[in-house]
Amino acid sequence: MNVGYNNKTYNLHYQRDEHRVHLVVYHLVWCPKRRKAVLTGAIAQECRILIEAVCAEQGWSLLELAIQPDHIHLFVQVFPSTSAADVLKLVKGRTSRELRQKYAVLQKLPSLWTRSYFVSTAGRVSQETIQRYLEAQKGM
Repeated sequence: MNVGYNNKTYNLHYQRDEHRVHLVVYHLVWCPKRRKAVLTGAIAQECRILIEAVCAEQGWSLLELAIQPDHIHLFVQVFPSTSAADVLKLVKGRTSRELRQKYAVLQKLPSLWTRSYFVSTAGRVSQETIQRYLEAQKGM
């Protein structure tokens, strides 16, 4: 399946396991507290390393990661049992804890991240495709 994001097209494949076939892709955006432009230089580099590590540990496919001084975009493929809130909880928790321990400038903020975020699912399955699938299932 081709999925468009950030003027790029990703050819993503359905994942299969014992009882499921799935393709769950989230576009997530979140900001530092008070939209402070603190995600620069060494902090941004360390943040990238931490997010990549969380994704690898969880078995998620990190498709795209854009760290701007005042917000982050994460495009990630996850398992159907993983909600967008779960992704953000793990990523924001780990990055906040480790970055605030390492960089004193971040300790001045009451917390590193705001509680708010943006999430969108990605994918293109037309109504016609779903109807063809359902019709094919009737014959089984």
